[in-house]
Amino acid sequence: MADTERNSEQETKPSAATRPEEAMDKSDAAAEGVANAGTEASAQEQIDDLTLRLGVAEQEVARLKDEYLRSLAEMENVRRRAQRDRQEASQYAITGFARDLLSVADNLRRALGSVTEEIRASDAVLDALISGVEITERELLATLERHGVKPILAEGQPFDPHVHEALFEIPDESVPHGTVLQVMQSGYAIQDRTLRPARVGISRGGPRAGAPAGPDEGVIEFPRTETKPGAYRKAAENEETMSGQRIDESL
Repeated sequence: MADTERNSEQETKPSAATRPEEAMDKSDAAAEGVANAGTEASAQEQIDDLTLRLGVAEQEVARLKDEYLRSLAEMENVRRRAQRDRQEASQYAITGFARDLLSVADNLRRALGSVTEEIRASDAVLDALISGVEITERELLATLERHGVKPILAEGQPFDPHVHEALFEIPDESVPHGTVLQVMQSGYAIQDRTLRPARVGISRGGPRAGAPAGPDEGVIEFPRTETKPGAYRKAAENEETMSGQRIDESL
């Protein structure tokens, strides 16, 4: 009987010994759960922080990209402006020099216009001299044309304020109003720019080009002058006569 009780006590001792171990396991599990919860919270904070930093970095990248594209556009604009300036400098570099040469061309034309065919036929020396002047004029105009300087069409053309300068009006109803009837001084252009406008006389009284004739219909008003057109023509003839006299005196 005593042996049976000792065996029973021995059997019950291991179960009592296992209770602290179970408690420790539960405590460890609870601590591990708390640790895992803290780790998850810390990880979430890191994710939020990284997300915020990523957003800031993306904004900075967008800003730098915008500045980069603007810099590229500005560089392209500078390159185009430099190319345009270089091209204009090449095309219009002789503008001042060419404008000064126009007076030489004008004087050659006046000299040739002051000598009639009868005078040339009566004097072989003068005829040879005038032929030389003609060659000089042609060579001068050809040289100007090689550098982009060309005469402006004027006589018979509709008046264009960009290339023509109206000096007076000529009453003439047989042609459209504003038609260039007389050229007092030739005009020239360099490339696509007006170097010197042609000084002209234009018609007055006729219908406007492309419009039916009618009372006061299609009339382009130009500044009136009290001086008669014949006075301009006479002044031009006097100037040509004086030029011819100077040539005769030099001979």
